[in-house]
Amino acid sequence: METDEESQDTPVSEAQIAVHWREEEYYQPPAKFIAQANAGDPSIFERFREERFPECFKEYADLLSWDAYWHTTLDTSNPPFWKWFVGGRLNASFNCVDRHLAASSNKAALIWVPEPEEEETRAITYQELYKRVNEFAALLRDFAGVKIGDRVTFHLPMVPELPVAMLACARLGAIHSQVFGGFSGAACGERIADADSHVLVTMDGFYRNGELLDHKVKADEAIARAHDLGCEVDKVLVWRRRPGQYASKSPMVEGRDFFVDELLPDYRDKLVEPVSMPAEAPLFLMYTSGTTGRPKGCEHSTGGYLAYVAGTSKYYQDIHPEDTYWCFADIGWITGHSYIVYGPLALGTTSVMYEGVPTYPDPGRPWRIAQRLGVDIFHTSPTTVRMLRKVGPDEPAKYDYHFKHMTTVGEPIEPEVWRWYHEVIGKGEAVIVDTWWQTENGGFLGSTLPALQAMKPGSCGPGVLGIYPVIYDENGDEVLAGSGRAGNMCIRNPWPGIFQTIWGQPEKFVDTYYAKYCRDRQSKDWRDWPYFAGDGAVQAADGYFRILGRVDDVINVAGHRLGTKELESASLMVDEVAEAAAVPVIDDIRGRAVEMYVSLKPGVQASEEMSAKVSRAIDTEIGKIARPKNVWIVPDLPKTRSGKIMRRVIAGISNFTDVGDTSTLANPEIVDVIRHHVQKEKAARGEVPRELSREELEEIQSFGSVE
Repeated sequence: METDEESQDTPVSEAQIAVHWREEEYYQPPAKFIAQANAGDPSIFERFREERFPECFKEYADLLSWDAYWHTTLDTSNPPFWKWFVGGRLNASFNCVDRHLAASSNKAALIWVPEPEEEETRAITYQELYKRVNEFAALLRDFAGVKIGDRVTFHLPMVPELPVAMLACARLGAIHSQVFGGFSGAACGERIADADSHVLVTMDGFYRNGELLDHKVKADEAIARAHDLGCEVDKVLVWRRRPGQYASKSPMVEGRDFFVDELLPDYRDKLVEPVSMPAEAPLFLMYTSGTTGRPKGCEHSTGGYLAYVAGTSKYYQDIHPEDTYWCFADIGWITGHSYIVYGPLALGTTSVMYEGVPTYPDPGRPWRIAQRLGVDIFHTSPTTVRMLRKVGPDEPAKYDYHFKHMTTVGEPIEPEVWRWYHEVIGKGEAVIVDTWWQTENGGFLGSTLPALQAMKPGSCGPGVLGIYPVIYDENGDEVLAGSGRAGNMCIRNPWPGIFQTIWGQPEKFVDTYYAKYCRDRQSKDWRDWPYFAGDGAVQAADGYFRILGRVDDVINVAGHRLGTKELESASLMVDEVAEAAAVPVIDDIRGRAVEMYVSLKPGVQASEEMSAKVSRAIDTEIGKIARPKNVWIVPDLPKTRSGKIMRRVIAGISNFTDVGDTSTLANPEIVDVIRHHVQKEKAARGEVPRELSREELEEIQSFGSVE
């Protein structure tokens, strides 16, 4: 590895980014883990080498039960709209439930832990899950009129009714679209309209930080927004968090809103034959924030997706049927779809769900749950690890749980936080996989194979089995491993978990993910169509990747990708706001937080109420996850002569760093005005400058530099 002094002298073109970070030490997997690992034989690397692509993925597909075998493993006839396992037919609900009944009917499929600690934990066996999925599928089909290919939107919290609803849709061949429960009604309505969905499944309320929140009220907001966008919702199916008690103040609308528990007795013990679906049929939509206003509905397939999450769950999560596995994430995001529901249940294991926040009623809660349930695989985000490290650093040692395996997901994890995760939460006994992937990818793309590859803090590892990554610079030239330079992370080949398209926006799918490095638009050879991930990365000489974050204007708050355009559009819903810009600020708990800069229309006075109004607008339009840490009202925003707001400059001010060259701005004088105002206010609030790491500094200084 080059020293910092050597690498600083290396010439770097404008198409590349210089990166300076030290290599971390290796951690070897424990012998006890290696002895029981699903992937303990090094020959697995030979089976998945590039010369065996795409047939290597037959190994993943063979983990499933197929109604009809496929005749073409990978169809590249219409690139980049890849089709996997063409000719094959299967049903995802059958694969996750029915086929386990013969051997495991009385085993827990799901263990649901409610947030109130005095409330009883519920174990749902595979037999009970089968019964509940069939009954709800019958209700969807016979009462709500759901047919093959229909889109059904869910706006559900972390309750067992969510995986039941997902598997019921899959049973019918309908496409489900779960909107993160923390999102606003307006955000849900936009996704309903985009999918042209006519059935909404929601819940009256759920617990968060000890409070029973009114959730049904968001359904009314969602339906109003969908109506404004030209989509009418016919039926709203409302689960009740507490049987027989209504937790919402929002009235039920006659003829539109129905309590599920009042309808279900009509479908008791009904069985619905699982619909045999083509492998390439859509299974679900997962919406992700982008840099434009319209949400992006990532369309995931049935056969390819299910095969990929089953394979990665087996080899990278090391899930065995006898394990008790806890993915401490939300099913409203892709992690929960892939690694709470579809992957673990396809393998017939026991998957734990938790309703609430990690620190309620105190930061020992996760470890009490792990001890009581005998959890041996734990899966969470760096945000959660940072939070638990801050508020409960001594808690893990108080409880007698033992993890064999831990995962980190959602954003890069800092080496020091990784070490705490390993030594304190994992008690030095667990292997860690630090995974890199995205909503669009279906499953892991970068990770160490836990029994066969050493761990390295801060690095996700090499490409996973059957994935062949490459880093390109802006000119399309490869950035070599060990060069100390970063570039754009790309994947050279398709894989079964890759999403099929952006729902209703095929041109955007091609333009966003494939056009940048496509060598020949007419080619049907997959080698000419590298996938552009939109993340910056650097590769060490050992082949391990370190992910540096987004190369576009997306702010990663607690593992949730929030597009600046969405944040700014929400701010502009306030009539008095003329312009708005969103920037990231380094935050010790969430990794990154949002700060908004707004300028007001002439004649409007700045006030605390105006700042609060902007925060409320973002709450309403996107959700509390996006609530800004600060809203700064400024006389003007720094702009280039072409009118582009220079987010890099204000991001520097928010983070007390150098704002760089401002001589090319159309209004350079505004920079000092903003800096004086913001940093004076931050000092008054007790916000003091903190020393940023080199990587954090590079991120802030390059933020907003991508058009």
